[in-house]
Amino acid sequence: MSLTTCTIHVTQRQERVVYLSGELARALKVSKTRNIHLHLGGKSVYASLKLLKKSGNHLYVPSFLYTQLRIPRAGTSMITCSNGKDIRIGPLIGILTSITGGNSTPFGNRTEFIRQFMRAGSDKAFYYGFSPQSVNWSQATVTAILPRGEGGWVRKTMPLPDVVYNRLPSRKAERLESMNAFKQRFIRRGIPLFNWTFFDKWDVYNLLEGTEASRYVPESRINPTSSQIKEMLEKHKFIYLKPTGGSLGIGIFRLTYNPKRGYYVRFRRGGRNVLLRFSRFDALMALLNRQSGRLNNYVAQQGIRLIELDSCPIDFRFHMTKNNANQWVVAAIGAKKAGKGSVTTHVRTGGQLMTPEQVLRQIFGSRADAVLASAKETAVKLAEDIERNYRHTLGELGFDIGIDQSERLWMFEANSKPGRSIFKHPALKEQGRASLQNIYDYCLYLSRFRSRRDS
Repeated sequence: MSLTTCTIHVTQRQERVVYLSGELARALKVSKTRNIHLHLGGKSVYASLKLLKKSGNHLYVPSFLYTQLRIPRAGTSMITCSNGKDIRIGPLIGILTSITGGNSTPFGNRTEFIRQFMRAGSDKAFYYGFSPQSVNWSQATVTAILPRGEGGWVRKTMPLPDVVYNRLPSRKAERLESMNAFKQRFIRRGIPLFNWTFFDKWDVYNLLEGTEASRYVPESRINPTSSQIKEMLEKHKFIYLKPTGGSLGIGIFRLTYNPKRGYYVRFRRGGRNVLLRFSRFDALMALLNRQSGRLNNYVAQQGIRLIELDSCPIDFRFHMTKNNANQWVVAAIGAKKAGKGSVTTHVRTGGQLMTPEQVLRQIFGSRADAVLASAKETAVKLAEDIERNYRHTLGELGFDIGIDQSERLWMFEANSKPGRSIFKHPALKEQGRASLQNIYDYCLYLSRFRSRRDS
């Protein structure tokens, strides 16, 4: 496969002829070809091919073919040819999400994130955002939202994309069988779609069961009975109860058992951290059943004594991405210090965002770099084992990882559509941009605009 970049020009010629500079034709290995198919995403046009004695990589497309292909803009683009006849420009990258806002913020509070992602490789690729309702399968088109060069957004009818980056925000919508069938239609057409759906917490434990990385997962029980909760409390002295489909720390309880003083529960209610004590276990369970609906769809998880700063537990968010070689890399790490009395380390419940270097140097001193390097290796192993047992394509993961007071590493949660709150830290903004570049590079890999190598 030959691959390079070119400059696309629009001409006013009326004949069905595409012109290539001689240098570009040689790079694509089409210098002796007379007719070609020119492709953008799911659309193609048939045309004669003529060469120009011109240096540089230039592609000249008649305006009527330019319109038929629905090319979003002239200028630079990647271009590839695998067989001497089919020339593809692009890639055409579709971001699957919900369209909820007006012209200035069409994707609601995700608009700025999507805009930032579209800047990665914007001089070589084409991007659009779309919703499930935007696709016309019979026409193989999408009513898409594209960024304007001068700012703002515009709606255009576009071909189906070369690759789909799934950022649908609704867990409820993604559980629908109709949504699963919708995404399967891309796969049947040979269009890669990655980040298939949100993980439930129990999904992750099942994916890691029997793998080398399973030793990093705390003991966990799905839909725990009261006797299992009591048994885990007596064994570990404190545990967490987490909703299987939860996020942002919502609905989490921390239970503690002190043989001399009884049972304690911490949780969030009405925007405040609550701490209650019970002398009897059945009184504790009565409260939990009232608060959570009898703990259906909950996971009980072993509590871990984490490293601390100022008597506040610390955990770490590892933002993992695939790269252009189809390898997992640690794109960024944020350290989260729990707020006083909080069940979790989330900033919204009083937590503080720090860099891992700030935290680890205070705790481990000269050994901080070695501890961090070991944690990165573990995160990559976790990602590889999850992917190995997952039946869909993954390109991004978020891990909540802790280090206990014996320096053992633990993975508490894995997210297939990780949030990006850690990139609000000034020291992590560059890593935030690098993570988006990695996702763009992975889109190139999936869409075959980058030579594939075995992972």
